[in-house]
Amino acid sequence: MSDTPRLDGPSLSDLDLHSPQRQLIEWQIEHADLDALIDQASAHAAHQDELRMRRMKKRRLALRDQIAALQSRLAPKEPA
Repeated sequence: MSDTPRLDGPSLSDLDLHSPQRQLIEWQIEHADLDALIDQASAHAAHQDELRMRRMKKRRLALRDQIAALQSRLAPKEPA
């Protein structure tokens, strides 16, 4: 392995298990997985379990809010 710094950012294995950056990546992956599940469920059945769909959509929205909050904490906006 070379000692040159990486230009594309740290990999998952380089991040601390409890770091905010790792948490952000995990939430983004979970959000993408939920998107795919919701899209697939919507396309394949007219009578899907509505409670399950509502729970998935609610979790997806909560993840979106958590992702946005963590991103703003990691990279606060500069004052205008």
